[in-house]
Amino acid sequence: MGLEEIKEELLQEHSNDEVEEPPLMKKAWNESKKMWAVAGPAIFTRFSTFGINIVSQVFIGHIGSTELAAYALVITVLVRFANGILLGMASALETLCGQAYGAKRYEMLGIYLQRSWIVLSMTTILLLPIYIFTTPLLEALGQEESIAKVAGSISLWSIGIVTAFSASFTCQMFLQAQSKNVIIAYLAAISISIHVFFSWLLTVKFKLGIAGAMTSAILAYWVPNLGQLMFILHKCPETWKGFSFMALKDLWPIVKLSLSSGAMMCLEIWYNTILILLTGNMKNAKVSIDGLSICLNINGWEMMISLGFFAAASVRVANELGRGNSKAAKFSIAIIVLTSFSIGFLLFLFFLFFRERLSYIFTPSPEVAEAVGDLSPLLAFSMLLNSVQPVLSGVSIGAGWQSIVAYVNIGCYYLVGIPAGIVLGHLLHLEIKGLWIGMLLGTFFQTIVLLIITYKTDWDKQVEIARKRVKRWDVMEPQETDVSSTI
Repeated sequence: MGLEEIKEELLQEHSNDEVEEPPLMKKAWNESKKMWAVAGPAIFTRFSTFGINIVSQVFIGHIGSTELAAYALVITVLVRFANGILLGMASALETLCGQAYGAKRYEMLGIYLQRSWIVLSMTTILLLPIYIFTTPLLEALGQEESIAKVAGSISLWSIGIVTAFSASFTCQMFLQAQSKNVIIAYLAAISISIHVFFSWLLTVKFKLGIAGAMTSAILAYWVPNLGQLMFILHKCPETWKGFSFMALKDLWPIVKLSLSSGAMMCLEIWYNTILILLTGNMKNAKVSIDGLSICLNINGWEMMISLGFFAAASVRVANELGRGNSKAAKFSIAIIVLTSFSIGFLLFLFFLFFRERLSYIFTPSPEVAEAVGDLSPLLAFSMLLNSVQPVLSGVSIGAGWQSIVAYVNIGCYYLVGIPAGIVLGHLLHLEIKGLWIGMLLGTFFQTIVLLIITYKTDWDKQVEIARKRVKRWDVMEPQETDVSSTI
């Protein structure tokens, strides 16, 4: 660090001490504006992106129950499998770009982006055999033969979706760290509009069935990718300096952080996936999977709101830690958690009252609608828990705690939630309800543990760790970073 930089840092710290803190309500209002600048576009984007799956499910659901069950398996299990890995690995970029941007090391963001492209593209190639051999894999896991065969066909189409994730997630993290995610929201709106039109055109007008629905979905995923890439290349002069050979150097440190991030997110996203697989082994599997997948998709759509706050938490915490302001980071966490919980509580009440009536959007079957109505109270409680848990996960990404949260997820989800679900669902014969109650227990314990970790964290120490991370990941002298010992 040069003499001028030291002087600037000392002056900044001195000025921070001298400035009188504004009243609490004004602080809360200012923080809310910063939060919504990230959360608003992020929520809309995630709603639109998740809406692509919902629109596809609506059109495929009216083709037949077997097709609907097969699509649910592919999207909820296989596509979510890739989504979990790639989104998780991309969240390493969210930590690095957020903290570098807060520290005003703008030139580092473009290098991080290119390194993430390399790491995620290689990971995508390694995942492809799963989508090529879907039918035998699902049959080996005990799924019905008729569902597994249709799922194999849908899975081949879904390769076009999975290959879009690398560019999509990394570009979003890059832009989000700079609070430039309004463009992402515009592109998402265009994407969902295109998907609705082409889904109708290809499945209803031209009767192309699954092929038509999946062609439209692939197009909807790739259109925003092209738009984001063009925006980065031409509208981000401070953070994008062009392609560089520096992106090829020292990839191992970003691989390590990406693997920690991927483990954290995968353990979380695959949690509900296991619920679907366990349901597939029950009696009357088609109705069970259809009813549960509708509930999980409604829950997933609501989860997009929480994931918007997840994005806001990760960006705000990373930016403030990068700036060296621990108090602002803590205040951001409090505002975001309270806001997200308030919205979650309202939705909790809404879904307690509407129950099975919402299911007729997805299916004309009274049997499936009855199954949805029976699960609605559990759906409502899931929404309440999901209004807090993703925000705390966003805090962990902003601070760079991915490896710690991965261990928390293993303990709460896989040592508590899934075993409890198996006991309640299979041994005590509560079927889907038992499985879901077990899953909720895991989520509840995870939320409590993350609350304790966040509360007990020394945030001044987190500022020091963030400063060291930015210095160590200097573009000119990249070295390994340490994401452990955060508390």
